[in-house]
Amino acid sequence: MAVRILVVDDEPAQRELMKYNITKAGFEVWIAEDGAQAIELVEDNPPDLVVLDWMMPEASGIDVCRVLRSRPETRRIPIIMLSARGEEGDRALGLDSGADDYVTKPFSPRELVARINALLRRAHPALVNQEMSFNGLVLNPETMRVTRDDEVIHLGSKEFQLLSLLMERPGRVLTRQQLLDMVWGHGVYVEERTVDVHMSRLRRALNGGENGKKADIIRTVRGAGYALSMKTRDGA
Repeated sequence: MAVRILVVDDEPAQRELMKYNITKAGFEVWIAEDGAQAIELVEDNPPDLVVLDWMMPEASGIDVCRVLRSRPETRRIPIIMLSARGEEGDRALGLDSGADDYVTKPFSPRELVARINALLRRAHPALVNQEMSFNGLVLNPETMRVTRDDEVIHLGSKEFQLLSLLMERPGRVLTRQQLLDMVWGHGVYVEERTVDVHMSRLRRALNGGENGKKADIIRTVRGAGYALSMKTRDGA
């Protein structure tokens, strides 16, 4: 699945230039012409990263950034703020509003793509095929190979995707609905119980079978969801 980048800018020439270069770098690019359209697009189908211009009419980039950061379902989306305002105070304001990075105009397309890649490596290592590890568990997104304590673990595609999401966010609880949206897709009707079934399969595989002796690395939080943790699972 291609990494989805949302570009938000009210200047047509600037939008097309960024779209061309980001697409050329191998990403899928969506376009929003203003802040209101950006918020609507993100609500319908959250992208993997947002490139957001500060100076736009009506809803500015700062406004959009604050809205996205205020909502649980969008607060984790990486955001790169673009602005011709390069003063230290402006940069601080952009970052304080919730942006993860700040790029001053004019900038080279090569620099922007480099910033996108750097931010994705930090926020979504699986999206850029970066190997992840956690307490003896190693996942390679490119080869789809998983090992625990150097032993190969065979997983189905859904279990692999679920584990990737948990390893990107060790310790953080992901709700069943979040996991459904990220693995099965938005707008697809799948019962939340489906997540429990696949998570049980993943747990058995990681623990070495039904009666495996390995420490349970997946924690179930009643009424919430799942997290990657070495603590004893809560009510699983």
